[in-house]
Amino acid sequence: MLNFKGMRFPIDVILVCIRWYVAYPLSYRHLEEMMEERGVSVDHSSINRWAVRFLPLIEKIARKHKRPVGGSWRMDETYMKVKGVWKYLYRAVDKQGKTVDFLLTAKRDMAAAKRFFNKAMGANGDPEKVAMDKSGANKAAIDAINAGRDVPIVVSQVKYLNNIVEQDHCAIKRVTRPMLNFKSFRYVSCVLAGIELMHMIRKASTRCDQRRPGCVWHARSNTSTTSSSRTIVPSSR
Repeated sequence: MLNFKGMRFPIDVILVCIRWYVAYPLSYRHLEEMMEERGVSVDHSSINRWAVRFLPLIEKIARKHKRPVGGSWRMDETYMKVKGVWKYLYRAVDKQGKTVDFLLTAKRDMAAAKRFFNKAMGANGDPEKVAMDKSGANKAAIDAINAGRDVPIVVSQVKYLNNIVEQDHCAIKRVTRPMLNFKSFRYVSCVLAGIELMHMIRKASTRCDQRRPGCVWHARSNTSTTSSSRTIVPSSR
């Protein structure tokens, strides 16, 4: 469960800020201005701390509601710049476009690809077929996994089959573009957890609907703010 004990702002304000941050191409300063227009005075650095603290926890809770994926996966990696150095975001979707899993790694090699497959298969079960590009590291990772299996996973290295996942990268990049250069590996991992979750909700890859009371984004609080002079104007739902 999310623990909001000791927070100066209501749960609604915290969740609205971090949800908007990972759902739309906005910077923290954009959110600071938007909340100011709604009568909430919050510093952009506070929203930053909320994102790092709560986004991984929300993504972990939402995984319990993730829908099953198909047995035919499309796997690829894209790039994220952290402190001026390229890092690698491994992602996979099934042939219907539902998100299978994702993993940010420091290197692009067989060990990183194998770690991604182990995470994805641990959470979603074993695929029957995996389509990927001509990357030798990704193929080597699958070969290493197949070496210990009675029924091997079929590997298809046909470029056009990966169009689905390559187009899916665009939705993630659209949101991260205004965030400029990330400053730490831990920070970008936290933010990507939230961005991927919002993308899964849009694609109905989870049973969590942000508009319904059962969703973690729809948390309500009866607690008041510590400052009686600050006027809180909740956004419309």
